[in-house]
Amino acid sequence: MNALTRIWHDGRRAERVAYAVGAALFLSGVVHAIVLIATGGSWLGPLSMRKAVTFGLSFGLTLASVAWATSFLTVRPRLRTALLGAFTIASVAEVVLVSMQAWRGVPSHFDFETPFDSAVSMTLAAGGGVLVLTVIGFTAAALVEPGPDAPSLRLAIRAGLVVLLVALATGAVMIGRGVVTARGGDPQLAYTTAGSLKPLHAVAMHAILVLPALAWILRFTRWPEAHRMRVVITAIVADALLTAVIGVESFAGIDPLAAPLPLMGLSALGLAALAGTGVYAVTGVEPAVRFARVPSGKARGR
Repeated sequence: MNALTRIWHDGRRAERVAYAVGAALFLSGVVHAIVLIATGGSWLGPLSMRKAVTFGLSFGLTLASVAWATSFLTVRPRLRTALLGAFTIASVAEVVLVSMQAWRGVPSHFDFETPFDSAVSMTLAAGGGVLVLTVIGFTAAALVEPGPDAPSLRLAIRAGLVVLLVALATGAVMIGRGVVTARGGDPQLAYTTAGSLKPLHAVAMHAILVLPALAWILRFTRWPEAHRMRVVITAIVADALLTAVIGVESFAGIDPLAAPLPLMGLSALGLAALAGTGVYAVTGVEPAVRFARVPSGKARGR
């Protein structure tokens, strides 16, 4: 618990703002879930309150994850603040606009019925572009700068950012396809076409939390760095397998829950291996190891 507390207290201002905003966005997703359940609304379709739920939960978690994972990178303070600030603002815009449209009872994406709805749709697309650019900036810094002292954590952060880029690139493809189709006069087909890539977008979105968190937990074990590196590499390979299989299914228009047995077997293997590394890491944490003993990011000169 002390380690979690120190993440907040040792965080820079931009990081603490991102944590707070991420918590607020996540809470908005929870509130919208309660509203959706209480009103008995539909969980399907472009007009569903579900979009406010998923955007709030996903962006809240992703924003906090990006702020935490990138706090270990060696980046110039002004550049770090600019990148994280832009990511935070874009995340807020995405959630607020999607939630607003859900309450208005109109689609949030690919809606060009009125000038206002067109402006909302294009703003959401522009916000996605900002997210992509900021993550490219963080990924470049992670690949070039030395980063955290532990090679296993450094590798996990790099891999998490690369997979996050896959998620955001998938989102960009979804928006591009949808806009072209909607502009062509078939908005319903736009939702169907873009929606086929949702599984890949969702699976790849949270590697930035899962992989660095695994490497961070391993720091509380007494295993040598070489062993921790092997565990992290196993997790990265498992995540890559899962993402690749879901990606093939998404672009082929195959429902992951109704995929052919070989594909389902591969995705299940990747998921099981990824979960297994997490369980293995937790079981390796020594009771005698106090979280407070692990130096904070600032103490490491992150």
